[in-house]
Amino acid sequence: MTSRTGTAGTTDEALGYEQARDELIEVVRRLETGGTTLEESLALWERGEELAKVCRRWLDGARARLDAALAEEEGAEEKDGSAAGNG
Repeated sequence: MTSRTGTAGTTDEALGYEQARDELIEVVRRLETGGTTLEESLALWERGEELAKVCRRWLDGARARLDAALAEEEGAEEKDGSAAGNG
C-alpha cells in the first residue's frame, strides 16, 4: 500500500481510527454539499475510499483483539471448570 499524507501531514498508516473517521465524515460532507469540480469530487472520493480502508483495518484489528480475549477467557473458564470437577 502506498502511504498517503492526510490532513495533518500524517500518513494513512499513522492515522488513528477517530482521526480517519472524522476526516471521512468531512469528505462525505463536502461531497454531499457539492460545488466542487469533477476533478475535486474524484479526489475526494478516492480519499474517502482510502480513509474507509483505514477505518476498516482498525475495526478488524479491534474485532480480532476482542475475539482473542473472549477465546482466552473461555479457555480459562473451561480449565477452571475441569479442575473443579477433578476434586
